[in-house]
Amino acid sequence: MNAKRPLIAVLTGAGISTDSGIPDYRGPNGLWQRDPSAQDLVTIGPYLADPDVRRRSWLLRRDAGALAAEPNAGHRALVELERSGLPMRVLTQNVDGLHQRAGLTPRKVLELHGTAREVQCVDCRVVGSMEEALERVAAGEPDPACRACGGVLKPRTVMFGEALDQVVLQQADAIARNCDLFIAVGTSLQVYPVAALPQIALESGARLIVVNGEPTPFDAAAAEVIREPISTALPALVRRLLAEAS
Repeated sequence: MNAKRPLIAVLTGAGISTDSGIPDYRGPNGLWQRDPSAQDLVTIGPYLADPDVRRRSWLLRRDAGALAAEPNAGHRALVELERSGLPMRVLTQNVDGLHQRAGLTPRKVLELHGTAREVQCVDCRVVGSMEEALERVAAGEPDPACRACGGVLKPRTVMFGEALDQVVLQQADAIARNCDLFIAVGTSLQVYPVAALPQIALESGARLIVVNGEPTPFDAAAAEVIREPISTALPALVRRLLAEAS
């Protein structure tokens, strides 16, 4: 009888996508450091209350070019891990969809904070394409409204001030409880409830590896902390894991 193969859970944050040209928020060169007022653009209260915040937010999305970003070596390393046949799941705080674009099986990616590739009306909840909404902005609509009901459109992401989807959070909790190895990549591990996931994994007996440029609250509890750039560190870690499993 074959032994049970260990489950690997990988939690990814903004740091894995910076080499794809998508800036992080909290790092030394992050968006909040450069422009603290920019946090209003992704906070639900100001976004709903102030049309000017929405206009600035749409311009930021238009100019950021996130939809055109390409996966980098870190994303591709996780595809290599999946294709090896080792059981794995990716829990991502990112909304850029780059794990799927790199080739990861969509059902193996749990988007904890939603996706920026779609929009949703806050009133009728209809879902649409972010690309189409940005085309409307480029055509001169500074704050495009829902075509179905005229309501406010927002990215189909979890903005600051909004609760995470409880079904998604329960799925993430179950993965953390059942994994044998939990790898935290490019995340500050400071935003709850997602930051509770490595603790859940540790309490369930998993080994923790942290791959991040800055210290995290879980470094002392980790079996290994890797400070090298993610685009080189993660491929090297994946190669090592594959060698250990062979």
